Amino acid sequence: MECKCEGICECDPCECNPCTCGEEKCKCGCEEIKPKKKSKKEIIIELEDSLLRSKAEFINYRKRLEEEQIKIFKYCNEDIIKEILPIIDNFERAIAMDDDNLDDEVSKFLAGFKMIYCNLISVLKEAGVVEIDGNNKPFDPTYHEAIMTEKKDGVVPGMVLEVLQKGYILKDRVIRPAMVKVSEGVGEL
Repeated sequence: MECKCEGICECDPCECNPCTCGEEKCKCGCEEIKPKKKSKKEIIIELEDSLLRSKAEFINYRKRLEEEQIKIFKYCNEDIIKEILPIIDNFERAIAMDDDNLDDEVSKFLAGFKMIYCNLISVLKEAGVVEIDGNNKPFDPTYHEAIMTEKKDGVVPGMVLEVLQKGYILKDRVIRPAMVKVSEGVGEL
């Protein structure tokens, strides 16, 4: 009887014995080692699945990239605006020095400051910068930074008493919280 394992099995020599049914069975165990061949249908299913996964990964990557680009574009001015805010504070301090006498040189000089200040404020508003309104409002740690507390009769604890430095929001992001003085309650802030 001729060995049917020849060319299939890498074992040398192959020990084949005839079975009772007339077929030969390999004793070397090479049938167990040899990987099962996949049908064309299984291969096609695997390739389609791989293609769908790759397509989904690419779509998710593109969405993340678009979201990042939108976020970058939306807040691209944030750094320069943060640098301009102290200048705005200085303009406000200078303008606050003005008195009722409009004929003196200081008042005339401050009139120019007021025009520059108004122009800066309008540019910031066009860029989406909004001042945080905090006076006589409840303290909110998202928008306010408590610098001082004060006990005040007739005021509910946790209310903003005074804004020490203005805070600003760019679009929907707080770029500088308002520094505030908050009314103090019994062990509360």
